[in-house]
Amino acid sequence: MSKPSHYDVAIVGAGIVGLAHAWEAHRRGLRTVVVDAAAGVHGASVRNFGHACITPQTGAAAVFAAEARTRWLDLAVRAGFTARETGTVVVARRAEELAVLEEHNERHSEQLSGPHGATRLLTAAETTDRVPVAPGAVVGGAFLPADLQVDPRTAVPAIARHLAEQGVDFRWRTAATGATSGTLGTTRGDIAAHTIVVATNHDLDRLFPAVAERVHLVRCRLHMLRATPVLRAPLTVPLLTGWSMLRYSGFAEQPSAAALRDRLATELPEGIELDLNQMVTQHVDGSLILGDTHERGVDAVPFESERGFDLVIRETKRLFGVRDVPVVERWQGVYASSPDREFVIEQPEPGVHVVTVASGIGMTTGLGIAPSTFDGTAADIATGRIPTETAQENR
Repeated sequence: MSKPSHYDVAIVGAGIVGLAHAWEAHRRGLRTVVVDAAAGVHGASVRNFGHACITPQTGAAAVFAAEARTRWLDLAVRAGFTARETGTVVVARRAEELAVLEEHNERHSEQLSGPHGATRLLTAAETTDRVPVAPGAVVGGAFLPADLQVDPRTAVPAIARHLAEQGVDFRWRTAATGATSGTLGTTRGDIAAHTIVVATNHDLDRLFPAVAERVHLVRCRLHMLRATPVLRAPLTVPLLTGWSMLRYSGFAEQPSAAALRDRLATELPEGIELDLNQMVTQHVDGSLILGDTHERGVDAVPFESERGFDLVIRETKRLFGVRDVPVVERWQGVYASSPDREFVIEQPEPGVHVVTVASGIGMTTGLGIAPSTFDGTAADIATGRIPTETAQENR
């Protein structure tokens, strides 16, 4: 048997969370290796909207998202991809949606007036000037200036290439078989490492099933589409809707959110049943990324019903007031989901760190977790043992 390879840090998983830890380790002068079972980046980190949704986060997510924003912009320059400081427009088409936005703006006005500009409410006319939605049904909106947009299909692989060029070792098509203090077992032999970071997202149960079961971690599968409808103007910013307000904590915790959910459930019970988050981003080729639904289970069943795709297409037609939504691609997104927490950050053994974003905000927060992991504060931030205000002051 060959002798183990020796590294300061070994990372399992080449998604955005794993790459974030590889970059942080490299920045600290640590010899680093990344192990991934695939031949390239193919998981949740490239199957999403490419939206870093900074503003509507609260608690630990807000801390990690703020740090991630800085790092997205830094890495874009270093790795040669585009991170656009577009902000986001939230469209309100119902009085209940506008009420949520008003409450959010009022309750968070202090922190929302940050270095990126003030989050502000929009009139119906201002909203339809910014995004090409069907104007008749819009009652208002909001602009979130801190949000970023990247193309996940190019940005995340670009980060991996950049790290490889900087001396981080990558072992593709190499599956991890076990992680204990000081040793990472793989299908190509053992790797000795002082620190091991397991960043396998929904596949956490492959290495640490007891941890996954204890936090009720499951796989959340999504209906996702890329389409080329003809809009009255380009969509230059990510677009969120009332369905998004039910998902992001900064909106969902507002008093009017319950009334909004009741209104949406009455108007479109199928949307509640399929856990719709109607949002849209447009990428440089002009195509729109549309989605998404959410269905959870221990396994990600590969069979996607047309019902979910039909729902997304139908609601997209209504949102933009178009007759046709020509679909270019359909795919299944999959990410880790837990009903108990947004982040699973633990040390099952000394020197072994499990880091999983257990919600749909991996692109928003993933890059911001790594510094806290190496500083030994990530778990305390994630669980609230370090208050949000304290964590933000220490950044």
